[in-house]
Amino acid sequence: MEFIVNHKWILLIMLEVAAWASTFFMLYARYGMQSSFWFKAGAVLFAITGVIPQVLLGLLNFIQFRELDLFTLIILLLLVIGFLSKKQVKKLDAWAQARFSANRRQH
Repeated sequence: MEFIVNHKWILLIMLEVAAWASTFFMLYARYGMQSSFWFKAGAVLFAITGVIPQVLLGLLNFIQFRELDLFTLIILLLLVIGFLSKKQVKKLDAWAQARFSANRRQH
């Protein structure tokens, strides 16, 4: 647990990058590959790299230091933004649909 707390910022950044990569993979699987299997696999990957570890990192940090510090507040902010950004998710979904559908027509 000490390793995790000592490297929490690096872990958070790595997990955030992995979560965004899995998000784009999900959209590609949905529209580019048109595969429900790979879309579901991407969704599981997103859960494993996104929400779940972020919450656990925040909890571990809070348990370790017993205060609401900058790290925990940033995790809370990321989670709130994620839950409240339905409009942006729809825009991203529409972009992916247009982008990957255009690629399929070219081939």
